[in-house]
Amino acid sequence: MNNAQIAAKFETLADLLEFQGANSFRIRAYRNAARTIESLSQQISDILGDSSQKLTDLEGIGKDLAQKCQVLVETGKLPQLEELQKKVPPSVLAMLRIPGLGPKKAAVIYKELGISTLDDLKQACQDERVRALKGFGAKTEQTILSGIDLAATSDQRIYWAKADKLVQRLREHLESVKGIEKLTFAGSYRRGKETVGDIDILTVADSSTAAMDRLGEFPELQEVIARGDTKMSIRLESNMQVDLRVVPAKSFGAAMQYFTGSKEHNVKVRGIAKQRGLKINEYGVFRVDDDDSETYVAGETEEEVYAALDLPWFPPELRENRVEFKLAETGLPELITVEDIVGDMHMHTDATDGVNTLEEMVEAAIAKGYQYIAITDHSKRVSMANGLNAERLLEQWKAIDVLQSKYDGKIQILKGLECDILEQGGMDLPDDVLEQGDWIIASVHYGQNQSKQQITDRIVGALENPNICIVAHPTGRLINRREAYEVDLDAVFQCAKENRKFVELNANPARLDLNDVYCHAAKELGIPIGINSDGHKIEGLDVMRFGIMQARRAGLTKADVVNTRPWKDIQKLLGRT
Repeated sequence: MNNAQIAAKFETLADLLEFQGANSFRIRAYRNAARTIESLSQQISDILGDSSQKLTDLEGIGKDLAQKCQVLVETGKLPQLEELQKKVPPSVLAMLRIPGLGPKKAAVIYKELGISTLDDLKQACQDERVRALKGFGAKTEQTILSGIDLAATSDQRIYWAKADKLVQRLREHLESVKGIEKLTFAGSYRRGKETVGDIDILTVADSSTAAMDRLGEFPELQEVIARGDTKMSIRLESNMQVDLRVVPAKSFGAAMQYFTGSKEHNVKVRGIAKQRGLKINEYGVFRVDDDDSETYVAGETEEEVYAALDLPWFPPELRENRVEFKLAETGLPELITVEDIVGDMHMHTDATDGVNTLEEMVEAAIAKGYQYIAITDHSKRVSMANGLNAERLLEQWKAIDVLQSKYDGKIQILKGLECDILEQGGMDLPDDVLEQGDWIIASVHYGQNQSKQQITDRIVGALENPNICIVAHPTGRLINRREAYEVDLDAVFQCAKENRKFVELNANPARLDLNDVYCHAAKELGIPIGINSDGHKIEGLDVMRFGIMQARRAGLTKADVVNTRPWKDIQKLLGRT
């Protein structure tokens, strides 16, 4: 078993334990172990085979979990998981993905109504049978009904970040085939969409048989769906479909353009081709002659495919037929890159719900070459994260002043805070405290079910506070897990512009909030955007690249982003110098 498979087993085990109402610390231990294992560069099997290494040296892997890893590597099975799977139908776990339902209520529905599928649950809600259960009611029933569609689709598309790990495993697996000359991945993965529904692979190979045979040996294979002369489709244990196409070298660029999409972008491209007396498909660009015969024009590279239509090569992230063709009229912008980022202005330490110390986060930021960082632990309202009251916050800021002297010339450490916007409005800590900080983030963590007007008023009120610099993850959504709360972003953006404040693109792959459409809207209004990791441990700083990809989909350049600038320039934007 490879790391991805082991991690998936632990995630499933955690889901089943949660459904049964097991100890929350036990559940969290399995989820943390899954994340640790999935992010390892070294295979668990290799660590087990190396006498100089111990699994228990890994973060979150104790003796019991290490033993389970060994059992999975040696047998491919986990007795505890198999026992639980006999008691709970796999379809029941889909109910746990309904926002606001929770494992206890899901268990009641399963036991009392005998419901084990989302379709049956939807019907039960429509028949008003769920509200009759003890502890439910009409409001809970409506919440369940409104969240069923999200739960139904959440396992069909995975985070881009997770798809990227799968792509790297597929790439490594296929690159061992000597006859493969070119290998690339297309589809929504290549366009950097925040979620990916399937994986498209394109190759140029001496032998399509050898390439497909190798794909059939992929360790995570569940079944071969179809196989022909040049195309093969498989389904993985995760239920993800992977399609492999072997194409001629002269069609490789055309195939890349076609299978990258999006559908809307390609429809526009085909229309432009037709206007020029050309035809474009996955095989190439062809000139259509008077006798309806076709002459090959281009297709080996994407650049020559677009050039044949008098178009520039479009970065894949822009290919949604939203802004790219309009931008092309005056010249495509140079999109932002990870290398443009010079600071990370949203991160947490072990003072609240982070893992690493203040100094460890500073050292990690220096290793990334950042000019500055902001330490932004939670305020006291987030009690579950051990949020800081005024006294603890000021103590942390004093510690930052002391630490700064050690790191002068290496990095600037900004005194920050992620301050909650209270349900009734106003900030979680008083202004005479907040004004002593360098970088104060405002965020909504509670009261997310309030009306659109209430939430909008809360955020607008925060942005009008002179101590606030930026609003974090402005819509509060969690991809595949929680819909955005109701908020009037037009009003929020207008207030940010009037008050010289910023909005955040949170790079956490579960958030990516603001989304690409809203980021572009903010750009159009001239509102600077901060792209931050929201890292809760040193490895968490690495998610910056996911935020950059989202920014590229929005057409953002270096000039549109706050933390591509020196700190003194950011202060000028805020009107503080």
